[in-house]
Amino acid sequence: MSTPTGACPVTGAIPLSGPEFHIEPHEVYRRMRRERGPVVSVELPGGFPAWLIIGYRELHQVTSDPLLFPRDVSLWNQWGRVPEDWPLLPMVGQPRPSIYFTAGAEHQRHLAMVEPALDAVDHFELRRACEELADGLIDQFCGRGTADLVAEFAEALPVLALSRILGLADTDAADLVQVMKSLADGGADAHLGYARFAEHMARLVATKKQRPAGDLASVMLADPGEFTDEEYMNDLMAIMAAGQLPSADWIGSAMRLMLVDDRFAAALGGGRRSVGQAMSEVLWEEGPTSILCGRWAARDTRLADQTIRAGDMLLLGLAAANLDPHIRQSFTDGDTVPTGNNAHFAFSYGEYRCPFPAQQIAEIIARTGIEVLLDRLPDVDLAVPADQLTRRPSAFLRGMTSLPVRFTPVRPVGGSS
Repeated sequence: MSTPTGACPVTGAIPLSGPEFHIEPHEVYRRMRRERGPVVSVELPGGFPAWLIIGYRELHQVTSDPLLFPRDVSLWNQWGRVPEDWPLLPMVGQPRPSIYFTAGAEHQRHLAMVEPALDAVDHFELRRACEELADGLIDQFCGRGTADLVAEFAEALPVLALSRILGLADTDAADLVQVMKSLADGGADAHLGYARFAEHMARLVATKKQRPAGDLASVMLADPGEFTDEEYMNDLMAIMAAGQLPSADWIGSAMRLMLVDDRFAAALGGGRRSVGQAMSEVLWEEGPTSILCGRWAARDTRLADQTIRAGDMLLLGLAAANLDPHIRQSFTDGDTVPTGNNAHFAFSYGEYRCPFPAQQIAEIIARTGIEVLLDRLPDVDLAVPADQLTRRPSAFLRGMTSLPVRFTPVRPVGGSS
């Protein structure tokens, strides 16, 4: 494929794929920064050029300027080359009316409907529901003394909790877990997964229009603004997609950290402060979203020492920016993240960041799940050597493929999932 006029060059670009991104991405980012600087020319699968922003200051600059770097996918200067079956298309997105794929006033219109609905979620009821759901999931494996905490717990809990919030039936959750994984991995079944995802949300909109309740979908539908069924469906898809897999990976990575790092041994003995510390460290060191698509340049500009052309794609290197030594030098010893420091990019930044109510919901789901798990299985331990744990094969998301554990078998408490 030839590169169209005005696109950033693919020649010399670093392919954004390969086992290094899955095994040791921190070293990849260090090498990128050392050899290429804070703004790196990369190539997406299929030969599509992009700029990966790995500098903390540069990422702050991009996310703080929604006029120069809007989240407007329609600006992309590669659309004439993109095949309909490109596996990353569901992740990159196509121009569509939703909170995630609009910019400027149109984005604010969607945000004004979605954010109050998220803010209306009852946190006490959410914690209660998460405790019940977590107990139900643990009941399914607690009697045998072994489990895969990713497949049997971390991946299931967020989608079950979000289904409760949105007003979906629990029976939809199992399929949605597989849908989210197919979209995140960007494989051959990504398009099929997207179609199934849209079907779930379209049915939800139709159901709640006929029988509204007190759930988030019904609150959104009651908004006085004029939105089409397609807009409601797209916004519900954005809420579920942004909340499910990152929350699952947050749970899995925090549990891995507590199981392999002696600093968090207190958490395994019931220490609640250590749970919060582990969750915070995960957001700094290995946040669920490593690379976020994206921003598009509204006009020609300069960023660091690179020339960015109008329509170029900018990928937000959230994980790499959090490792930038320029920001680490402001910490106590240049390496350790101080407790309570939330200046990370785990939820992005600026106008298009993850809405604060959504961040609160994700933290409640993840923390409640971990605490219930540790209460029920206080002697949980890894069932394999730590160096045998593997990550999801994605440069974009940093999650565990499995987390095998063993523990003393216990009786179910009778919760339902």
